[in-house]
Parts: sequence; structure tokens; C-alpha cells
Amino acid sequence: MADFSHQTVLLQEAVDLLQPGAGKVIIDGTLGGGGHSEALAARGATVIGVDRDPVALSAARARLAGYPNFSARQGNFGDVLEVCEDVLPVDGVLVDLGVSSPQLDVAERGFSFQKDGPLDMRMGDTGRTAAELIAEEDESELVRVLREYGEEPFARPIARELKRALPTRTLEAAEVVKRAVPRKAWPSKIHVATRTFQALRMAVNRELESLDSLLESLPSLLKVGGRAAVIAFHSLEDRKVKEAFRGLVGACRCPPGLPVCACGGQGDFALLTRKAIAPSDEEIATNPRARSAHLRVVEKVR
Repeated sequence: MADFSHQTVLLQEAVDLLQPGAGKVIIDGTLGGGGHSEALAARGATVIGVDRDPVALSAARARLAGYPNFSARQGNFGDVLEVCEDVLPVDGVLVDLGVSSPQLDVAERGFSFQKDGPLDMRMGDTGRTAAELIAEEDESELVRVLREYGEEPFARPIARELKRALPTRTLEAAEVVKRAVPRKAWPSKIHVATRTFQALRMAVNRELESLDSLLESLPSLLKVGGRAAVIAFHSLEDRKVKEAFRGLVGACRCPPGLPVCACGGQGDFALLTRKAIAPSDEEIATNPRARSAHLRVVEKVR
């Protein structure tokens, strides 16, 4: 079994808010190394872990072999409506949108600009690699990807240089970014290629599209009393979650004093987190990659 050791982010906060227990069914849509799933199963819930990465699935199945209330399925978290159709509606859905440390740290996966490997970046074993995306898309589409997914201020010169060089290795791609961005404009706190690699990864794996699909599915996925917890690491992702949750909750516009809502503006969900929950200083100290995590939770109330 391949090693898939990963520090689970906001573990206690997410598990406590999902309220796992005997008789409850919870879908962990981003199984990864199985940290969240193990904590949920340990508290008695029936847990179905979903992940597109076969290495993660193998590692999680081995880790949770002692839990008969756990099972794993291969699939994308955006497709859980189909992947888990036979168990719906459920009591809880959890997704952790961060990239697992083993994916970042294994050079052959192609996520890291600090280790040489093929420019792959696929979380699963199907679809286009990052190198193929660069080769197949035109320059204007690469500019859009870098601006929208990476919020990269030098998107145009980077896209132009990527199309000229057509890199197939990670360190080669990082050097392309270095050439494209003036040295005096390199950010001081992150590597100059961070935004580009993030944007390519999100495009390759269609991460925002999957998130949109999941958020739209929540009314069908959850039973009344069911809860959805989303951990986001990117401002675009967190904004999508915040806006989608606000839409699910709705807002009553009736005049004060009416015994029940008559305007239809009140949604079927209630926010359980008025503000996103961030990791504690202690968690960030032990796991710096947790620093940008934001947890939001809603409950289906009707």
C-alpha cells in the first residue's frame, strides 16, 4: 500500500458540528487519508468515503479496516448524488477541498514546483494532465485560468511563456514562471509559481465546477436535520460556499408579527456558522498548511 500520511484539518470542529452517532449516515466526499472518516466512524456513524484518487482509497481502506461501519467508493465529490444514490438522503456531508500532503509531496504526482516530476496534477487517474492542458488550450484561455483560479497579476506574460515553452516537467514549468515575472515583482511570502500551479491544478481537476455541483446537490443529498460541512482553502472556493449557503438559507421579508413566513423568502436551511471557523493557532503551529482553511456548516431544517 502506498503511504498516504496526511494531517487532517479542523478535525474536531468539523466532526462536532456534523454530530455523528449510531444510526446516522455521513458521506465524506473527499476521503483522502481517512482522517475525518475515522473520527466520524469512531463515534458510531455509518461513513461512506468518496475519493477519485485510487492511492487515497487504498490507504483509507487499510486505515479503517477495523470499522465495519465504513466503506469507500471511487468518484468525484461533485458527483456524490450519483455515486451514493443508493443511500440518499443522508444525515451529513463533508468535503475538505484542500490538496492532501501526499499529493503535494510525491514528485511523480506533479503538484509541486519544488520537486521535479511530470507536469501531471491529476487527483485521479483519468483526464488531461497539466502539461496537456497547456499544450491544448490557446493563450487566452490560459490567461483566464491563471486570472480566475490563481488570481495571478502576471497571467498574460506567464500564459504567453507557457505556450512558447510547452513544459512537461514541474521544475521546467516553475522556471517558465520565473522568466515571465519580473524579479522585482516576485512575492515575498510565497514562491513566484504558487498561483500558477494552483490555477493549473484547479483547472485540471475542475475543482470549482465540482464544488458548484456539490452545493447545488445539497437539498437532495440531505434529509431534514442533515448537515453539510465544507472546508475551503481558497478565497474563490470559500466565496462560492458562503454565497451558496446564503442562498439555501434565504431571508424572510415578511412584516414582524406574522406567526409563519408568508413571503417564501425563507429557505430550507439554517446557518450553523455565522462566520467561517478557522484553525486555532495551535493547529497552525503543528500544520502550517492549515492556515488558510475555513469551515462553514449548514443544516437542512425543513
